[in-house]
Amino acid sequence: MVPYTKTVADYCNPFSCGDEDLDDFFNNDVFLYEKELLGKTYCWIDKKNQREIVAIATLSYDGIKIFTLDNPSRNAFLRKIPHQKRHRSYPAVLIGRLGVSKHYQGKGLNIGSQLMDALKYWFVDENNKAACRYMLVDAYNTESTTHYYQKNGFKPLYRSEEGEKEAFGIPSDYPLKSRIYYFDLKLIAH
Repeated sequence: MVPYTKTVADYCNPFSCGDEDLDDFFNNDVFLYEKELLGKTYCWIDKKNQREIVAIATLSYDGIKIFTLDNPSRNAFLRKIPHQKRHRSYPAVLIGRLGVSKHYQGKGLNIGSQLMDALKYWFVDENNKAACRYMLVDAYNTESTTHYYQKNGFKPLYRSEEGEKEAFGIPSDYPLKSRIYYFDLKLIAH
């Protein structure tokens, strides 16, 4: 894993995960986000071919704000927190964007799950500079994407799509384009 810099981008072959929106972000917007301190991007390089980016992810710090949750979601979330440690918000790292190169997809290598494990353990490592209890992702609300996050231990932050729409002021007859999922890093912390 290395920081995704302009030097790395210029050295490596262009990245494509096959999703037009993600490809556009990683090829056009990523450095503006970093310049504005909105996200830091890291990539995983193929050891055998160091011009190939295997996977890439943009991260930033965020938080889970309890007051934004509907009652069923809030109650389910707070059950995991000892009463004396309950707060109005909890520190989290946000996976803003994540992609696996289309050249490495579907090869039975589980690159996506390996990437997610690396990110999880990175944030519970003793050398991590800031504490965060959770990982968050605002995932595309598609079957394949939500399946990927659920397979990797993430749970929907809102108990229902209706509750999530209500929390964000999305009319009930509009489709929910993304869902917020979270992972409790305490599950893997030593």
